[in-house]
Amino acid sequence: MLSTRLLIKKNCPLLDLGKLLAEKVLCSGQKFRFFSLKMAKPAVYVTREINKEALDILNQSCTVSSWAGSGPVPRAELLKNIENKSGLFCLLSDKIDSEILNKAGPNLKVIATMSVGYDHLDVQEIKKRGIKMAYTPDILTDATAELAVALLLATSRRLLESNEEARTGGWQAWSPFWMCGPGLKGSTVGIVGFGRIGQEIAKRLKPFGPKKIIYYNRSEKRQEAQEIGATKVSFEELLAESDFISVSCSLTPETKEMFNEAAFKKMKKTAIFVNTSRGGVVDQDDLVRALESKTIWAAGLDVMTPEPLPLDHPLFKLKNCVILPHIGSACIETRNEMAVLTAKNIVQALEDEPMITELVV
Repeated sequence: MLSTRLLIKKNCPLLDLGKLLAEKVLCSGQKFRFFSLKMAKPAVYVTREINKEALDILNQSCTVSSWAGSGPVPRAELLKNIENKSGLFCLLSDKIDSEILNKAGPNLKVIATMSVGYDHLDVQEIKKRGIKMAYTPDILTDATAELAVALLLATSRRLLESNEEARTGGWQAWSPFWMCGPGLKGSTVGIVGFGRIGQEIAKRLKPFGPKKIIYYNRSEKRQEAQEIGATKVSFEELLAESDFISVSCSLTPETKEMFNEAAFKKMKKTAIFVNTSRGGVVDQDDLVRALESKTIWAAGLDVMTPEPLPLDHPLFKLKNCVILPHIGSACIETRNEMAVLTAKNIVQALEDEPMITELVV
């Protein structure tokens, strides 16, 4: 709790310091009044249920209220509860725009998102109002890279399809070419977006023995690529040469729907396409057509548009498409660390201390 302690001699004029709690004490034979100034805690709203460790960090310095429902906070609830809050703990499922900011009012000092992506935040509007932002980079790198590799293998080796066959009677006898898929050994792996996550994906795939690892990134990562043994190429070269394409780039105006009909047609017919970044980098209608027409071999998706994907969506009807419910960072330790970091960022911002991972764009 924020507090100030001061000694004011008896009969001294009282300063206008807010609510004072007083008690008499005896010091050096003179009577003094001891005053403890109790300042109100800043109010923080949390848009989802979080782990106890993170909540305890917030409760030590803030008055916390939160959405207790099982899913994302409804828009109406967020608008109702954000008013006069000093801090907002949000997730990537929460769209933070001018309507939310207007409702929050001038008290809002910090918005911290429990995610590495921030395309759900109206960054320019937030910056214009002088509100600080924070996010959780690095923590989820390993978990997301692990999931990308698992999804690539599940897609290429047809694991979910094979499991379904085994469970429903399709498994009659061993067959030499039944449920076969392309392997990584001797292949060319293409990574789109060679930041922290892209590099960790490449490191984890290297022991599988690919002949070549290539990457496409807006800037060259010379030292990191040299350590991994990866080569920078153009986007068109990557599409044409890769047997496996793993996407880990940010969603920006430049990357929005970069994987469209033209891109899929440049890929090999045996290509495996895996996306663990953002659904918006893919034109999903074009992807459906590419999978249906066997323009590419298969796709593995951890991200889609919208999320959750409607149950009647055509992608769910395709055997050559593996769909996961956006679980890239769904490792227990990782999610706990993400929540704790988000809470710490909020507390430090409200205490006018530098945040651990401030979002500066």
